Amino acid sequence: MTEESFSEQQGADLIRDEARRAPDKPGVYRMYGEDGTCLYVGKAKSIKKRILQYAQGRFHTQRIGLMVSLTRSMELVITASETEALLLESSFIKQLKPRFNVVLRDDKSFAELMIRKDHRAPQVRKHRGAHTTPGDYFGPFASTWAVNRTLNTLQKAFLLRSCSDSVYESRTRPCMLHQIKRCSAPCTGLISLEDYAGLVDEASAFLKGRSRAVIARLSDEMSAAAEALDYEQAARVRDRIRALSAISMENSVSAEGVAEADVFALFSEGGQACVQVFFYRGGQNWGGRACFPRVDRTDTDPEILAAFLGQFYEDKPVPRLILSNVRPHELELLEEAFSMKAADEKGGRKVEIARPLRGDKAALVDHALTNAREALGRKMAEGSAQGKILDEVCEAFGLDSRPDRIEIYDNAHIQGTNAVGGMVVAGPEGFQKSQYRKFNIRGEDLTPGDDYGMMREVMRRRFGRLVKDEDAGEAVVRPDLLLIDGGAGQLAEVQAVLADLGLDDILAVGVAKGPDRDAGKEHFFMPGRPPFMLPLKSPALYYIQRLRDEAHRFANGAHATRRSMDIRKNPLDEIEGVGPGRKKALLHAFGSAKGVSRAAVADLVKVEGINQPLAERIYGFFRPSS
Repeated sequence: MTEESFSEQQGADLIRDEARRAPDKPGVYRMYGEDGTCLYVGKAKSIKKRILQYAQGRFHTQRIGLMVSLTRSMELVITASETEALLLESSFIKQLKPRFNVVLRDDKSFAELMIRKDHRAPQVRKHRGAHTTPGDYFGPFASTWAVNRTLNTLQKAFLLRSCSDSVYESRTRPCMLHQIKRCSAPCTGLISLEDYAGLVDEASAFLKGRSRAVIARLSDEMSAAAEALDYEQAARVRDRIRALSAISMENSVSAEGVAEADVFALFSEGGQACVQVFFYRGGQNWGGRACFPRVDRTDTDPEILAAFLGQFYEDKPVPRLILSNVRPHELELLEEAFSMKAADEKGGRKVEIARPLRGDKAALVDHALTNAREALGRKMAEGSAQGKILDEVCEAFGLDSRPDRIEIYDNAHIQGTNAVGGMVVAGPEGFQKSQYRKFNIRGEDLTPGDDYGMMREVMRRRFGRLVKDEDAGEAVVRPDLLLIDGGAGQLAEVQAVLADLGLDDILAVGVAKGPDRDAGKEHFFMPGRPPFMLPLKSPALYYIQRLRDEAHRFANGAHATRRSMDIRKNPLDEIEGVGPGRKKALLHAFGSAKGVSRAAVADLVKVEGINQPLAERIYGFFRPSS
């Protein structure tokens, strides 16, 4: 694979120039705009022929024509085959999120269950990420709830350990999980390693879909124990059977041939799309998730699904069978690419993408389609309701248009200690948690508990950085509205900072709690207006209360974290010359930092690594007035 980069020019002229020099080989091309952001990523069997089509204006929609006009530079990557180009294209799109591509948003990883095989007593645990640890992996599970429930079932039914290796090695008596019949305690020898290995094999068989065989064997074991009058053992086995039967009946799939399959259904409407996915492994349904890729009205369903699948499996294992309600664009090429990826992961196997029209498999796809249709309907309804609420916010505060970015600020401290400022961000799509920020209050000239001074510091740091980034030519988004937890005094501090920085065009509103801190009786403070209230049942009031509560929660959480870290600090860490080794020696000699604080110089010098000057420094640290 080789990569070539070319100098910047303009739109179609640039593309025409690149087409003359482009290779007649498979690869990936990237188009970049004026500010260096990626506009589009595409792949082609012949890069030369594909980008020549753009230069000649062929197959253009108005949207593609706009993309061409905005192009200022291109980068080409040559690959060994079109299949490799498809995989690389998906990787680039997922990484760069180009404006003119179908983009998979909010692609969170899925949890798996792993039975480790690199220990004499294999451990079962939840897992996310690459398969770097030797063992058997089962998944994906669509939600944390689903994987936790299955893990609990495994513990009840097979009594496998979940503790870390270090805990396992240090146990001298069984832990609480053994007491509640969730672990067979191989750590203390209450079960032989041979018998424990049998439990591990049974758990693996259950997760691979052989649940009936496992339950049948356990039933025989229960009957044998009952015939031997060992009713206690029979009851334990009965409880294991119940746990397995419950999850098997709840998750079982009647469709033949879906022991390992992912089911996708795409529903698009009004320029939006939802892709619902369900995971089936070992003949069981391991849950589903609704995804909402970014699409354009001109994108066709086959194009949307093909782009979605490529990005979805970019960092996930591919099953043997993929079922969908839409035949994706370039299906054969996708199958070839996924088979190549699966071969690298599991030693070679073919991946099939099918669109079933009848039978049990079609019923699974129809079920997924129903979920996709309902999920998109809910999202569009929520978006419409959110728009109406933002319209009311505009009316309440005199904004010209709906705010795209609202920043909400709150401070948290206890009598001025461990003070933290919190910034929460919200927009038309709800809370933008990746944009949240916390500010550890650092001002040494602040009087403890000075809320005005804390807010002043937070504003200076937040908007001083914004001005600095703007001056450096970086792309920044200014907030349309600031909501400040506080009244006229807090608002005056914020306005003063914004005026000093030349940002007094940003609207700031103070939100003061009502009498007795009653929700619904908040007073709002704005420049040039007397304090006012919103109608008690106003949707805008409920919305602002939600924003304020989120800011309060975030600031309090940051404060609690800082306070707990402060509590865990050891005063020995603040003494110059006392590193980890000497700290350990001191704690070993005196038991705790408090014991060190009581020690005399003569006692301190007896500790290995502590000389006379350092002993005097330690002694003086705990007695600053002496």
